[in-house]
Amino acid sequence: MPNKTPTHRSSRSGGVPTLGEETKLVSTVAVLLTAASLAFCARHGYLLLYGDAVAHLHIARRIFDSRNPGFSQLGSVWLPLPHLLLLPFVQRADWWQNGLAGAIPSMACAGIYRLARRWMRPLLALLVFAALALNPGLLYMSVTAMTEPLFLALMIWSAVHLTAFESALRETDAPAARSALIKLTLVLIAAVFTRYDGWILGTLAWMAVAYWTLRRGWWKESANAGVFVVCTLGLLAAPLTWLGYNWRMYGDPLDFLRGPYSAAAIAMRTTKPGSLPYPGWHHLSWAFLYYVKSAKMGAAPLRCGRWLVLMAASGTAYALVRYRSRAVPAAMLFWMPIPFYAYSVAYGSVPIFLPVWFPNSYYNTRYGMELLPAFALFPAFAVFAAIRKRPQWTRPILGFAFVLIIASNAFLLHATPLVFQEAKANAATRIPFEQALATKLIVLPPQATLLMYTSAHIGALQQIGFPLRRTINEGDYDQWRQALEDPAAAADFIVAMDGDPVAEAVGKHPQDLELMFVICSTGQPCARLYRSTVDARLAVTPGR
Repeated sequence: MPNKTPTHRSSRSGGVPTLGEETKLVSTVAVLLTAASLAFCARHGYLLLYGDAVAHLHIARRIFDSRNPGFSQLGSVWLPLPHLLLLPFVQRADWWQNGLAGAIPSMACAGIYRLARRWMRPLLALLVFAALALNPGLLYMSVTAMTEPLFLALMIWSAVHLTAFESALRETDAPAARSALIKLTLVLIAAVFTRYDGWILGTLAWMAVAYWTLRRGWWKESANAGVFVVCTLGLLAAPLTWLGYNWRMYGDPLDFLRGPYSAAAIAMRTTKPGSLPYPGWHHLSWAFLYYVKSAKMGAAPLRCGRWLVLMAASGTAYALVRYRSRAVPAAMLFWMPIPFYAYSVAYGSVPIFLPVWFPNSYYNTRYGMELLPAFALFPAFAVFAAIRKRPQWTRPILGFAFVLIIASNAFLLHATPLVFQEAKANAATRIPFEQALATKLIVLPPQATLLMYTSAHIGALQQIGFPLRRTINEGDYDQWRQALEDPAAAADFIVAMDGDPVAEAVGKHPQDLELMFVICSTGQPCARLYRSTVDARLAVTPGR
């Protein structure tokens, strides 16, 4: 049962386990669950269903495997930390090809248990842990190269360290407060370099830090003031570094927001003139409904989603009343995705498509996962409220809650998790097309160079382990622009897909190009493989 200040005795003296030991135990359980998910998904080829997962692995791979290796290959749109974490693993060609390089264990579940133990005793904290750790959508996403699980972990640990900082201030424990603030800063910096949600997360968390610091006069001691200033400057430096990188590499500090590969540019290219881009566009209330619906569908069976939201909302209200400021940080951080994504859908060219609502499709449903921590933590406060009202029913209430969590996640697994449905829809036409293209590329001479737009369908090269250093692609900047002026002189072979820059260049400069193959697939652009006749010695060797 919850209590205001959980106490722990060392297990070495024969008492209950310490909080650290409890965290290690639940971490072990979480790793075992992730390992089981990884084994299943790897065996069935599910690790690379998301095109974005393939793209994340590609970005990490090209940092060292490209014509121009280095951090300039990070690109401008996606933030760099997930790709840097992939670097040690993606260097193995087979892990790059099969997607194992993206299966980085997440510590989100351990963090949610640690946070729950600030207010709750072990059994109820385990309820929170189970609600998150058993979610089949999270189990699937945790073994892919997608960035959502990493950000969830960072968001949760931000709440852990933020509440620890407030607690240390309240107890006038300056060393503990400084330690918590440093840890919080490091986690927030990591979040800023992981997803743009992290920029809002960092802002909200630091507003709370500044408020408590000023209110309690913590800054008056020089040591505390020094730590606060250094941490503040460090956190501010994170987004400024990314803006500086974009300005240095692309001439525009906001290239990620308004450049040719930004969400706004993609929406402009894919929207038919005179048509509404997507539901929720410039309509905040509809955007809010689509986002919350995606979160509910990923966290509970369809008919139970409204009850989950109701329990989470009532649990939040109860926590705010009972624990006052000690529950505010977690409440602020875990509900942050709602306004962020509602605004992003309405005004940031970030659509969400759901199978149950128009246009009855799948797109960006995974963003709803960011409410999983709120759906795990706050209903537990509602359970506690019920226990306090009827203490004689403690065991039946807890038993029913555990059964409900297990049954709900079992139903989600049986019905196929929403994010996995999106992944399969994403891969339905893409993977067969890339496989067909790969069968043509694998017979190219080993020394041949290839001109190809790799932002789309890099999976064809990934499947056959084609060295990226033998390609000229959009990540090569000056060489890429020069190659588009004379494709035949730039590379031995050219892959042009309908509508991409290479196809446009071939249309303008078709000289010295011999068409070899045309590959068309339902739902995908046609790809044409050309051979440059400038150097006739390079020929395809069938059966290689």
